[in-house]
Amino acid sequence: MAAVERWALEDAAAYIDGGADALVVENFGDGPFFAGAVPPQTVAAMAVVARAVVQQAHGLPVGINVLRNDGAAALAVAAASGAAFVRVNVLSSAMVTDQGVIESKAAELMRLRRLLDAQRVLVLADVLVKHAYPLAPQPIAEAVEDTLQRAGADGVIVSGVATGAAPALADLQQARRSAQGAPVLIGSGCDGTNAARLAPHADGVIVASSLKRDGLLANPVDPVRVRQLRQALEQCQTPSESNPSLQ
Repeated sequence: MAAVERWALEDAAAYIDGGADALVVENFGDGPFFAGAVPPQTVAAMAVVARAVVQQAHGLPVGINVLRNDGAAALAVAAASGAAFVRVNVLSSAMVTDQGVIESKAAELMRLRRLLDAQRVLVLADVLVKHAYPLAPQPIAEAVEDTLQRAGADGVIVSGVATGAAPALADLQQARRSAQGAPVLIGSGCDGTNAARLAPHADGVIVASSLKRDGLLANPVDPVRVRQLRQALEQCQTPSESNPSLQ
């Protein structure tokens, strides 16, 4: 755990040094992932690391993502650690993944948020999440509407087909229209080569792969790469004339 915490804090420091607006703590090293509830040792470890990151962030928003889709654990960790938001891969509908079929737990999650008096913790949910396929074809516009209006998400995340793959511009544009003012974030694949094309259609970007040393996901975060992407994003203007954020 000492090594895990040290790695997380060093990555957090690199993101902060490079100008990130927020941080996300996730158990990406836990593969192969559990489809739903993770074991208690994962929740305990996530809470310890998340609390350390929140303290180091000095007020910068921190999010929690418990892979593959344990939104309840993420919410509990966020409430205990002082994190500001959670990411949930499948909040609405059902998706076929390499972990099997993952189904929505929105009803349980939103009631748990009230039970924990954690309404301050935002729920950001993927739509047609990466590394997954819907049980039946669904237009992204409908998926966004269902996720926000029926599942109760505070914002949506649009990604490509896999980790490090950028979303299609058309998907971002449709998501923006369907979100009706709710936050839309890019969940994968944004880098210096496509930021000018994609970022103006989103309120923020969640980036890991391209910001690691030598662009390799297993490497530590490179603050120089973070700073370069930050500069690229600052040159982009969203439709509301504000700059997209980097997380």
